[in-house]
Amino acid sequence: MNRLQRTSAFSKRTIVQLALCLCTGLAVLMPQHAFSQLTWGGQLLQRSEFRNGYGKLIDTIQDPAFSIGQRTRLQATYTHEKVSFFVSVQDIRTWGSTSQTNTTDGFLSVHEAWSEIKLDTSWTLKLGRQELNYDNARFLGNLDWALQARSHDIALLKFEKNKMKLHLGAAYNAAQESLTHSPYAVANQYTVAQMLWMERSWDKFRLSFLFWNNGLQYTKTDSLGALTEQGVRYTQTIGLPTIRYESGGLTLSGFYYHQIGEDVGKRVVQAYDANVQVSYKVDMNKEKGSALLTTLGGELLSGTAQDATDKVNRSFAPMYGTNHGHNGYMDYFYVGGRHGNSVGLMDVFLRVRYDLNKRTFLSMNIHELQAAANVMKNGEKMDNRLGNEIDLSMGHLLNDVVSLQMGYSQMFATKTLQQLGSAPVIADMQNWAYIAVLVRPNMKKRFTGLQF
Repeated sequence: MNRLQRTSAFSKRTIVQLALCLCTGLAVLMPQHAFSQLTWGGQLLQRSEFRNGYGKLIDTIQDPAFSIGQRTRLQATYTHEKVSFFVSVQDIRTWGSTSQTNTTDGFLSVHEAWSEIKLDTSWTLKLGRQELNYDNARFLGNLDWALQARSHDIALLKFEKNKMKLHLGAAYNAAQESLTHSPYAVANQYTVAQMLWMERSWDKFRLSFLFWNNGLQYTKTDSLGALTEQGVRYTQTIGLPTIRYESGGLTLSGFYYHQIGEDVGKRVVQAYDANVQVSYKVDMNKEKGSALLTTLGGELLSGTAQDATDKVNRSFAPMYGTNHGHNGYMDYFYVGGRHGNSVGLMDVFLRVRYDLNKRTFLSMNIHELQAAANVMKNGEKMDNRLGNEIDLSMGHLLNDVVSLQMGYSQMFATKTLQQLGSAPVIADMQNWAYIAVLVRPNMKKRFTGLQF
């Protein structure tokens, strides 16, 4: 580590330590009757993974990978009659990534830091770095499965009363403070964004609406590398993220998103994502908590054919969603940029969850995966089938604080998926397994990354 890196890491650690000392000092100095307004929390997530084709088809000369990752969070919340603020500091690391005698590193960061001001009984203003986790997290999710998760620097004006919710958001991102304007070069992040989200609930029906305007920085340079043009190009996503009807054990649900505008390469965007599914739950023993939930459904994300001759981008982008939970847990599609700006996806799935009791569940998800647009090889159209994936999961609450989660997944890939992955020769076995221990004393959500 060079001197600049050591200085940056030391400064980051010093800032976090000062913030924690300040919060502790406030807690000590507060009068006795105010102690209940300041609460501490946190979580510890440790996950060991065996990767033998996770995320990308592994070939015959590569060896599987094994690692143990860890997320540690310390959280503080202060609540007042008119305002509340929240700070979440996290450390993300892989076991063994630093030496045993390590003095400092760059793994510590601020995950969330926001204030929420109460304007009246229905309106609040939330400012700062915060998670956006809406509907089923297909388009806006906190990415809780990934150890680092996701948070936005954004301002949210929220109206919530009875069964009606309205959220208005706006964000502007700059890489640093400066005296003159410079292009925004932070990867995979918007320069500006605006959002409108609404939700209305009835007795058995729930409907939500989303508008998201995504502005990405573009630049042009001359032959010598000098900047000649810069600006922002906008893509609009309009959708119904939740369409849900429940009656007894039956649930009919779905969502629809449509994307228009321009991508960062100035192509016209015409894309969509549609989902429909039906679920039925049978309670076997309510007192014990034994139940069986079965879901059958399908999702179609439009794509751009490899033999397309126009300049239209038809590839839907689920930009800031928690995509791990939607099209197979092995994360071949729309996770970490994989399968983006590609041929799209049709996913027909069957999900079965069996709750043995209130503490233990077993689940199995089966996916039939196909390309939504033409895949070409040597000028010939290939079969659209990409393969099948099977995901097996188990979760168990060890106690009121600690939960155990594990899973095994296997991909049965076709030549078409092999072609898309640019893998000349692939191993016969493509699988992935994990075991995770989650310590979450302050959270209702005891498991992570699962879709039922």
